[in-house]
Amino acid sequence: MDKSAFPGIIQQHQGILHKLCRLYRDSREDREDLFQEMIYQLWKSYPSFAGNARISTWIYRVALNTALADFRRKQPRITYTDSLPDMPDQGGGATSVQQDQLFAALKQLSDAEKAIIALYLEDMSYQEIADIIGIDENYVGVKLNRIKSKIKNILKL
Repeated sequence: MDKSAFPGIIQQHQGILHKLCRLYRDSREDREDLFQEMIYQLWKSYPSFAGNARISTWIYRVALNTALADFRRKQPRITYTDSLPDMPDQGGGATSVQQDQLFAALKQLSDAEKAIIALYLEDMSYQEIADIIGIDENYVGVKLNRIKSKIKNILKL
């Protein structure tokens, strides 16, 4: 792979990394550290990217594995806050309050559930989610239904 293309790829897909950082880390400093670690791991594994999957699928796989491995390795102390950390406005349709409520609900999910729902919210197919997570495509549907029910209960919908 041409390493000169790497910065452009990261620039194009950095939203993926920011969302995962927000989902797996609470403080701004921890999100920045995780973001840097994700970039480092992507850079290290970039030469081995064979192009068998979409670049975004590969980025998700490396970034999720990095977030989960980093979380287990560091064993951070868990702190609970009344509000979520600041994040730049992405210009989406949801209001800030709705986004905050959704992220607060997502924070209550297990790591595996967070990974699956994050990919689902990125409009990935069940097959793509299965490939990234390493589970059967049918099981993705089962897990998503359970996760959606759990989120509805958390949000009291």
